[in-house]
Amino acid sequence: MAYDGTNYKGWQVQPDGNTVQQTVEHALKTLLKEDISVTGAGRTDTGVHASFFVAHFDTSKLLEDKSPEFVFRLNRFLPDDIVVYKLQQVPEKMHARYSAISRTYHYNISTIKPLYTRNYTHYIYGPLDVEEINRCCEIIRETTDFTSFSKLHTDVKTNRCRIMDVSWKVVETGYLFEIKADRFLRNMVRSLVGTLLDVGYGKINRDDFKQIVESKDRSRAGMSAPAKGLFLVNISYGGFPERS
Repeated sequence: MAYDGTNYKGWQVQPDGNTVQQTVEHALKTLLKEDISVTGAGRTDTGVHASFFVAHFDTSKLLEDKSPEFVFRLNRFLPDDIVVYKLQQVPEKMHARYSAISRTYHYNISTIKPLYTRNYTHYIYGPLDVEEINRCCEIIRETTDFTSFSKLHTDVKTNRCRIMDVSWKVVETGYLFEIKADRFLRNMVRSLVGTLLDVGYGKINRDDFKQIVESKDRSRAGMSAPAKGLFLVNISYGGFPERS
């Protein structure tokens, strides 16, 4: 599935706002006429998008033979900013969140004022020092503790993440930040992007960035980049399912 996060307070159900999870659960409950609890592959924050997302749920109904028809009906019931691409039965041990071995995020930055993509990219002024930013990406690749880039007072047991790939690329309309890891902390990618923008503008250098990482102090890192530029673009389960 995929969703435009603009009008949602993230994936996970919240007591004070509309979320993607509760919208999908409501649609499934209505169509299946039974209580449905949906578990997503991750907890994207308010305003963050997912061009590829995976979720699982249990049901007493047999849907495998009617999967295309049910997906069509589900998409007609869902709002225009959420789409389900595929539905299939999976082994009982398959878990959308805990079975995932990696997740990949993109952050889109535009140096041209965006019009049609204004809800999906962060608009900045002026060129960036991409070489110095990618030198900092080498530090990110070697880092395991991301306390300096995590939202404070979260309920996670550890701030350690294994980075598999990370890069800052020049694209036609600006820049693209790509990062792949086994897990991510709340606000981690946006905090990294904000700090790397400080590097690109020459406000800090590679040595400063390394000190920020080693300090394990969120107040030392840069401001978080806006949520609208961030996309969850892939989740790997070791071959099942994979984005085509």
